[in-house]
Amino acid sequence: MSARIGLGLAALGRPGYLNLGHGADLGADRSVAALRARSHAVLDAAYAAGVRDFDAARSYGRAEEFLGEWLRSRDPAGVRISSKWGYVYTAGWEVAADPPEVKHHDADTFRRQLAESRELLGDRLDLYQIHSATPDSGVLENDAVLSAMVEAGVPLGVSVSGVSQEETLDRARELGIFSAVQATWNLHERSAEPALERAAAAGLTVYVKEGLANGRLATVGRAPALDAAAAELGTTPDALALAAILTRPWAGVVLSGAATIDTLGSNLRALEVGEVPDLAELREDGGEYWARRSALPWN
Repeated sequence: MSARIGLGLAALGRPGYLNLGHGADLGADRSVAALRARSHAVLDAAYAAGVRDFDAARSYGRAEEFLGEWLRSRDPAGVRISSKWGYVYTAGWEVAADPPEVKHHDADTFRRQLAESRELLGDRLDLYQIHSATPDSGVLENDAVLSAMVEAGVPLGVSVSGVSQEETLDRARELGIFSAVQATWNLHERSAEPALERAAAAGLTVYVKEGLANGRLATVGRAPALDAAAAELGTTPDALALAAILTRPWAGVVLSGAATIDTLGSNLRALEVGEVPDLAELREDGGEYWARRSALPWN
């Protein structure tokens, strides 16, 4: 496997998230101090296990803050730090806030959030991505935004989501200003694969998010075919689901969204899985997949 596992901080930087079981992972104490300590412990465990790619976003609550503190206190060598702009965190540390984040894909938001990310992450920011670009936001057709990004002098990326992933990925590649793309691909949702192949062939690093389908592929009992295949191979469902991504030749960094050290360890077992079955029976229609995802409750 040429791809590597990274750690995404979406489930570590805020008390609410749409991963199944997130609330149970965090336990009763969801204070800022508790999540700060948890984040630093998981980051320590990840780095000790060989993880070097860490991904955050302005809208992940205090994820950049926690990550920046960890970077300054540990000064880890060889890490690659990516973050994202374009959503504003509006939950105020509440789980039930509606909405928890609001999209703003304009040039002023880019400049403000880049300054905020740099203040928190210092000179460790290696990649700055548009957060969840879609055709309806028009961000990839907005000359003011694209010019501001190019002028900022930081390596650029774009993350995508929803049923338009393939279209948006191709548009991002055609623009020629990005060095990386980030997309959802998992055993349920595979529709972006052709565009990810094209992006990798063009020299862009492909980051894969939501490889466990927001927890739907992480726990025994939710995907019986995956459970059976994992048991036959002597591994866990989450490890097998992530291993399926690692075997894709276009994959560069496969993000774990672990919120506990135990979950991280289970995810990292993906690196030990040998031959991976296709498990085509798990594939879902893209529209149905994204509708189901949007209906997931936070925590």
